[in-house]
Amino acid sequence: MEIGIIILCLILSAFFSGMEIAFVSSNKIYLEIEKKQDNFISKILIKLTEKPSKFIASMLVGNNIAMVVYGFFMGDLLMGWFVTLGYQFSDLTNLLLQTLLSTLLVLMTSEFLPKVFFQIYANSFLKFFALPAYFFYWLFYYISSFMIWISDYILKKFFKTEGDQITLSFSKIELGNYISEQMNSVQDHETVDSEIQIFQNALEFSGVKARDIMTPRTELVAVDLYSSVVDLRTLFIETGYSKILVYINTLDDIVGYVHSFELFKKPRTIKSVMIPVEFVPETIFIKDVMNILTKKRKSVAVVLDEYGGTSGIVTIEDIVEELFGEIEDEHDSDEALIEEQLDQSTYLFSTRLDVEYLNETYKLNIPESDSYGTLGGFIVDFSKEIPQKGEQITIQNFQFTIEEASNKKIELVKMTLFD
Repeated sequence: MEIGIIILCLILSAFFSGMEIAFVSSNKIYLEIEKKQDNFISKILIKLTEKPSKFIASMLVGNNIAMVVYGFFMGDLLMGWFVTLGYQFSDLTNLLLQTLLSTLLVLMTSEFLPKVFFQIYANSFLKFFALPAYFFYWLFYYISSFMIWISDYILKKFFKTEGDQITLSFSKIELGNYISEQMNSVQDHETVDSEIQIFQNALEFSGVKARDIMTPRTELVAVDLYSSVVDLRTLFIETGYSKILVYINTLDDIVGYVHSFELFKKPRTIKSVMIPVEFVPETIFIKDVMNILTKKRKSVAVVLDEYGGTSGIVTIEDIVEELFGEIEDEHDSDEALIEEQLDQSTYLFSTRLDVEYLNETYKLNIPESDSYGTLGGFIVDFSKEIPQKGEQITIQNFQFTIEEASNKKIELVKMTLFD
């Protein structure tokens, strides 16, 4: 009977300790969603989370009661074992041995292991054990209420602070974790809900810099300020763009842009219809770029490199696409970036693909750096030159074969992984 009581106390202690850490570690968004399910468990979760400190206090009360009973019976059991085995110790030695053995058993069975498992699977365990937790919550309700009343009184009287406060909000990290779980649960053949994708984009939005989404210098279309309006009109027709950049002498001296709508005014010079642009550094966050453009009612910002030269441009459309995904119109090119896995260790990639995206999608572990963002940038940063078609470059455990390239940039590479 003594052994049965001791085992029961250890199980109860493990339960109380685990539920305490599960409640603290659980994802608040997950709990809120579960509470909206309108079933028996959801109603119990609502009651348990109504007053968080009271729930935790109830678990602490239950854990301490279990430990007191455990200590009482465990001490008698160990004393009996010592006598049965013929060991004679002094009172102090007996006390030390009982304390040591009892503590080791409690730490392994009721503290360390339960807290590890309950913390890892906090959401699942909290939902699974909601019913027994609710039983003990009401069993120790008045004891925990009295304890909280004493603690609140001490806090207000001696420390001049407010007592128990109910936290109704959840953190950005919890939202991010929940959305990541939802994204990971989607199978390859399934489509991710647009709302979830937008949430994920919004969470990552604050960390995206201008250089991550800009249209690079090599792809810019521009006209000289002193060119004729006829040349400008021809450029609009050839490209199908709604905006054309305007520069003086070189692309490093962009002074503005012209909207195609301005041509309806039949201007005599480009300068008369030119709209000034804003200038931003490569390292600025796009949320700050958006604030600048909206306040000044502009739609284009020129991105400058560390030497003051033109690195690319960012438009309001680029920023919006970062949140809502690609926005295609009738003038967008159908040409897509190539990403194809040829076999287990060989890939065919467009060099404009982001290194971060490739690592997340294909688990490639390509080194990331502030010096570059794309696969082409990674290759050029290592080789210190523009490789030509047919060249093979080995970087760490990656071998790149240049499939398509020009004098200015690499376009397509075959990448092979080495063990």
